[in-house]
Amino acid sequence: MQLTVTPENPLEWFALKANLVPLPLLHAQLFPIISKAVLEAADQGIFDAVSEGRQTAEEVAGALNLHPKAVGELMALLKTLGYFHYRNGRFSLTRMARRWVLKDDPLSVFGLMLFNNRVMWPWLDQLGNYLRTGQGVQYHDHLTTAEWAYYQQAMAAATGTEVKEFSRKAPVPKHATQMLDIGGSHGQHSVALCRKLPALQSVILDLPPAVEQAAPLLARSGMGDRVRHRPGNVLTDELGESQYDIVLMSSLAHHFSEEQNRMVAHKVARALRPGGVYIVNEFIRPDVDGRPDLVGSSTDLFYGLTSAAGNYSVAEIQDWQKAAGLKPIRVAGYLTIPGRAMVTARK
Repeated sequence: MQLTVTPENPLEWFALKANLVPLPLLHAQLFPIISKAVLEAADQGIFDAVSEGRQTAEEVAGALNLHPKAVGELMALLKTLGYFHYRNGRFSLTRMARRWVLKDDPLSVFGLMLFNNRVMWPWLDQLGNYLRTGQGVQYHDHLTTAEWAYYQQAMAAATGTEVKEFSRKAPVPKHATQMLDIGGSHGQHSVALCRKLPALQSVILDLPPAVEQAAPLLARSGMGDRVRHRPGNVLTDELGESQYDIVLMSSLAHHFSEEQNRMVAHKVARALRPGGVYIVNEFIRPDVDGRPDLVGSSTDLFYGLTSAAGNYSVAEIQDWQKAAGLKPIRVAGYLTIPGRAMVTARK
């Protein structure tokens, strides 16, 4: 999936082909304000205000104690981006916006938008230092209690976009009874598989601050008798031997070094029962000389900046699995999030 500039008439098509359009100007000037506009609209409650019936810029501004002129400019941009329809001076949410950005919608990415605006945005100022030193932010080491809460809400929102597809595609043993979810915090992947497999129970191993803030999110699923938290750290804790039919590590490998991921794979191999599966669910680093992949490339840089690791290729992930004595069996991509895949191996 790519973000492209689309010409709307023959003259614009010619200008693009003739390299007359300064595309770097779009990237440098327009993209930052676009991103920030969407984040602030969510954070300030503008999308929800329109959903609740305040449809002029003045009505939205009055309800939210914002400046009418500034709100009008922001909403005009969001209309251009496809978040609003506009007719007779009134705004309404598009089908896309109604599904993805409202605060209380189950599929909404609102939690991620709030985290990015309130916590993540300042990290981008550190990109220059990262390029000079290779030292990332390492945000897990210094999140406050409030930031951990935003972080867990963000992870839950991001996972909500893929979890149905994950449940449908994950190549898991049909009669599995025990699952370990490494770094699963909010528990959505575990809950989805437990609902699919009636005999399955899952333990979520995650850092204590993550468990503390994610516990209310997991409680909402009503699966407390089958999905439970275990505070810990996969890098230092033992996982046992022949205990699990399924081990999942989702969106965590990009925080670990190559050596750490190999160590985890060996721990997982010991913890799996015969026939059990190890699923690494991750954004994948694309080949530079291959097909362009905006999601894989941008998340690779972002995770390098924020945790000094980054994405890995499918071949690298499978190499960890094979070195631990596991047999790679399937790579399944996502339609909902291109650039992401689950890489599965069996014991």
